[in-house]
Amino acid sequence: MTELDEYVGRIESLAQRQGLDYYPVDFELAPQSLMTEIAVYGLPIRMPHWSFGVRYIHQLVRQSMGHSKIFEVMFPGDPCRAFLMDTNSLAENALVAAHVVGHADFSKNNQLFARFHEMAGGNIVEKAAAHAHRIQQAIDAAGLERVEAVLDAALALESHLDVGGELHRGRYPEFIAEKTTPRPTSFQKHFQQLPGASEPQAVPLGLNLGPQRTRVPPHPEYDLLWFIANYAPDLEQWERDIFLAVRAESLYFYPVFACQIMNEGWASYWHARLLREADFLPQQTYLAAIKAHSDVVRPFASGEETALAINPYHLGFTLWEHIVERHGLARAREVMREEDDFGFIRNYLDRDLAGELDLFVYEVRQGDEIRVANRDLEAVREAILAPKFNFGAPRVAAVELKPDGGLVLAHEHSSDGRGLDAARAKKVLEYTRRAWRRPVHLHTVNDRGEPIELAA
Repeated sequence: MTELDEYVGRIESLAQRQGLDYYPVDFELAPQSLMTEIAVYGLPIRMPHWSFGVRYIHQLVRQSMGHSKIFEVMFPGDPCRAFLMDTNSLAENALVAAHVVGHADFSKNNQLFARFHEMAGGNIVEKAAAHAHRIQQAIDAAGLERVEAVLDAALALESHLDVGGELHRGRYPEFIAEKTTPRPTSFQKHFQQLPGASEPQAVPLGLNLGPQRTRVPPHPEYDLLWFIANYAPDLEQWERDIFLAVRAESLYFYPVFACQIMNEGWASYWHARLLREADFLPQQTYLAAIKAHSDVVRPFASGEETALAINPYHLGFTLWEHIVERHGLARAREVMREEDDFGFIRNYLDRDLAGELDLFVYEVRQGDEIRVANRDLEAVREAILAPKFNFGAPRVAAVELKPDGGLVLAHEHSSDGRGLDAARAKKVLEYTRRAWRRPVHLHTVNDRGEPIELAA
């Protein structure tokens, strides 16, 4: 057993005595190249696509500039998988092990994580590997160019999900339930015979109106990946499988995205607390670990030495310390179970704490002049949460199929408060048309709030 193995075991024992409850964690040391690849792909093995290569290069550039250091990557599940950088110092990996245990506790007990874990019904790492294998089979059968074109379209729409829905959905019912006109009661018959009563209905009472075919879509459909996989007219089965694979993986990532501030803050709170009570750590190891902690939870994000960038670790850690101090650990665990970042920020970032953290909304004027625009608490809360709404994507729904098979999409600009980048939207429409293979129209508004239509 290595010294790190011994520390990990004792940190886990300490965490369990403190009441943390989590699925077993498989810890693994990994080289920097693999850690970078995992961080970029989001999973140890994932479907191949050129966009991940672009992200990989971007990550390498950030690392070379000292703007991004990866300590660990952790995947919730049963068991959890945690990869630790093999070049981390012993002190850093002791801290990382405690941090991972906090993540594991959060992912098992937070209701949003628990719902998506149950919905996925298995280990996402294994499922992603199975997706990658099936996509490789499609490449072997249909060719890289065709498969990449489908992946282009699916990944362009990966944020357009209905996160309130289920992973496994059936198609819409083909017919609306039959409707039968009700037979009159004896009172209604008597009433109709009274002087001045209305004329008898034109449709004979009790007539069966017959089944009516369901309109597609029967309501605005926000799950665009599911909709295209099920209703695109000419997709082959392997193409539909790709859309559903991207959808399944995107749904897995949603709780990570929607609870980032809470989750990173909870893990940071617990790594700090566990390290304080880890009397088995030598003093030098403890001091080095606490130095690493201060680097993780500093006010500004790594490489962003400006008050304009919020570090989610710092904000989440500060909020959890605030909640525990004011309301106790039992109440903090209730909040951890019940909330996502929206409820966490709106309910627990109060005026005093926002002032203590010096939070504000800023605006950029002509000539790149930056000025404080607002310190109002509600404005600050919503500025923090705005990028998290609807998975960070504009809210767009499929609303109509035209007689020629064309697809009509509508952007709900009034509900998401997010405008569209016209050039980006046009590109996504082009990708969507490749999959739909009919004209695709998008109704939205321009910068002046006037209705416009984009088409591909």
